[in-house]
Amino acid sequence: MVTACSEPGFFVSATGRHDTQARNAMKPSRSYRPLERSALTLGFVPLTDCAPLIAAQSAGFFAEEGLTVTLSREASWAAIRDKVAFGLLDGAQMLAGMPIAATLGVGAPPQAMVTALSLGLNGNAITVSEGLYSRLVAADPEAMIERPCTARALKRVIDADREAGLAPMTFAMVHPASAHNYQLRYWLAAAGIDPDRDVRLIVVPPPRMVANLEAGRIAGYCVGEPWNQMAVRAGLGRVLITGYEIWRNAPEKVLGVTRDWAERHPNTHRALVRALVRAARWLDEPANRRGIVTRLAAPDRLDAPAEAIRGPLVGEFRHAREAASVSLPDFNVFHRYAANFPWCSQAMWFITQMLRWGQIGGSLDIAATAAAVYRPGIYREAVADIGVACPDTDTKSEGRHAEGWALATNDGAIAMGADRFFDGRVFDPADCLGYIAETQPTARTARLAELAQVNPSNRSSVAG
Repeated sequence: MVTACSEPGFFVSATGRHDTQARNAMKPSRSYRPLERSALTLGFVPLTDCAPLIAAQSAGFFAEEGLTVTLSREASWAAIRDKVAFGLLDGAQMLAGMPIAATLGVGAPPQAMVTALSLGLNGNAITVSEGLYSRLVAADPEAMIERPCTARALKRVIDADREAGLAPMTFAMVHPASAHNYQLRYWLAAAGIDPDRDVRLIVVPPPRMVANLEAGRIAGYCVGEPWNQMAVRAGLGRVLITGYEIWRNAPEKVLGVTRDWAERHPNTHRALVRALVRAARWLDEPANRRGIVTRLAAPDRLDAPAEAIRGPLVGEFRHAREAASVSLPDFNVFHRYAANFPWCSQAMWFITQMLRWGQIGGSLDIAATAAAVYRPGIYREAVADIGVACPDTDTKSEGRHAEGWALATNDGAIAMGADRFFDGRVFDPADCLGYIAETQPTARTARLAELAQVNPSNRSSVAG
């Protein structure tokens, strides 16, 4: 059994010896078509969930697929998007909503992008300053001990500040098309807080979150690790709620490439997907996660203390400096629960959020847009020979399962994780417009009746 990573290209067994037999068992068993391109440059942002890229390079998965990969640390998600769009990067770790937003021209000129691979699930949290935390406890102590923690106490603080004539508090997220933005907005809105009127939301790159919190420029943020744990370790902030608690096993990062690149390099694209799936599968072995921590901590990777990375990565999460760690085994999921499959229905959920918050408007075929960007067919082709079970369908509902469940397929069943939203809502991809119609508060500019004209299968619950 593989338990740790040693030098690039090798596995190490529990006895410390190179485990060639285990390694060979994970290799593809057939030859693939020649690669159109073998030397690639992939971008990443310094976050714990870039681990599949780091593992694929350091443990030799890229090399075994015939790829020579240079990993380029980038300063922000906007830099990632632009460098992929202009061909300066072959592809990159991207936010799950970013290929959709780029294709639709949200925040930048439109550039058709695709993803055939989810890099994992979960990994975010909402952290607030110690000063704001004290105010929240004073405003509503009962709300602050509930789990999952709601924004009810924050609503009281915001109302009090408004009555006192104070300016809205500022919260940060990493990009307008990020799960962080939508999770933060979802959490706020569930308590009756309007994210566009009652608070001020700004974009801050992940590595700059803690410094901005310490300087008092923001009251809190939603970000991935290790940047929540860094604030906790320094005594600067407290985690109120994790992304897992807001939406259990939500999609987080994907592999993004331009549509043109994917069409010109189909064999290379499949090899890249295959290498990263193998790396993600390897990372879901607990001992391998411990082995990758020092590589993630390196100055050219996350440039962060190993202890801040290790805890959440191995499922030990700390909400406050003086608090004991709690067990969150699914805080980062890299492969299990069909985590690497690019669900078109999850792309549809992101589109509903873009519509809800006024990022896009007008006539838009939600299902067709999702299917043009999220490409499960490529994924199935890439993993056909490496023993990875694939769903037979491209869509599923979200929010129906509070615990693990089994997804039936023609070849058996896939063990899936919980998918519950913390407010109990259910997203049915067959009724996107009904879902949008029920969301409050909202900043949508698109008329549901107009959307219904190009979404004939999504007409239920539509009025006006």
